Amino acid sequence: PGQRPLAGLRLGHGEAGGFGQRLQRVFRLAVEHAAARADLVVGIGTRLADFTTGSRSLFEQAQKFQINVQPFDAHKHDALAVVGDARTVLQALSAALAGWRAPAIAADEMKAWNAAVDAVTAAPAKQNLPSDAQVIGAVQRSVGEDAIVVCAAGGLPGELHKLWRTSRSDGYHVEYGYSCMGYEIAGGIGVKMAAPDRDVVVMVGDGSYLMLNSELASSVMLGRKLIVVLLDNRGYGCINRLQHATGGAGFNNLLVDAAHAVLPSIDFAAHAASLGALSEHVGTIAELESAMGRARAAERSYVVVIDTDPLKATEAGGWWWDVAVPEVSERPEVEAARRAYEQGIRQKKDLS
Repeated sequence: PGQRPLAGLRLGHGEAGGFGQRLQRVFRLAVEHAAARADLVVGIGTRLADFTTGSRSLFEQAQKFQINVQPFDAHKHDALAVVGDARTVLQALSAALAGWRAPAIAADEMKAWNAAVDAVTAAPAKQNLPSDAQVIGAVQRSVGEDAIVVCAAGGLPGELHKLWRTSRSDGYHVEYGYSCMGYEIAGGIGVKMAAPDRDVVVMVGDGSYLMLNSELASSVMLGRKLIVVLLDNRGYGCINRLQHATGGAGFNNLLVDAAHAVLPSIDFAAHAASLGALSEHVGTIAELESAMGRARAAERSYVVVIDTDPLKATEAGGWWWDVAVPEVSERPEVEAARRAYEQGIRQKKDLS
């Protein structure tokens, strides 16, 4: 099985490297693209929640086969339910499917996906503020294959899920059950304790950093070195983009749009230094890649701060998300968003 498609949700992303060690060639399709063409979706321990299913619109053409120890979850989405231990059920399925192989995926499709990732993660041609994706690309190019990326909240987990290429098992640690702001640095210490010989790269936005940063001092005290890449978009860029996507005007998410007597200008590098970390502020992607080399060579936690564009993001990935839009508004943008929302509603499978 050399060219079998491998697409995964967050829990499986960190294990893609493990598959890569056993298979000759493995790549990750966007899950949405693969699922939209599937005729059978096997759920193993999943609740098939809102994000996972594109608000019940992503793979509704397919038969669902749900393996779960909880009958309530096993029967979701009109699935063929198998209530039982995942390992036991999969062992039985493997025996029944002995000799069957999925069809090989076309090489040009693999090239197209990798080219798309390369395009959005490449350094910007002009000296504009970089996107999150371009920062991710720079970090990926700057670390070794055994690095572990840690993240939790905002737009970064979505971008990492799509764009981070895991080379080794356990190389991707992202908490995103409920977008847990502030988990990143504390979680990074735990990852470093579990993998002391690997680089642990914590990617965090300015909002999450402000919410909980004091564990940076703990990492220095404990000798658990972290490389923290702090993306400063001067507010809550993820929610601001969602606000605009539903037709709204910027309100109370970016600092410039929030009520203020003085517009904040926080020196995150100085703050990190006050907690005992080494730190620097960089202005370009090229400077970021150079700083990552210094960070990897450092003996204690190192924070690299870079300003990013709060408005840029990669495409959502092809699925729909049920975020209701007001039916009545004086804004044409809201009316257009409402029409798109109503079209999306019609794609949902009615399970009543």
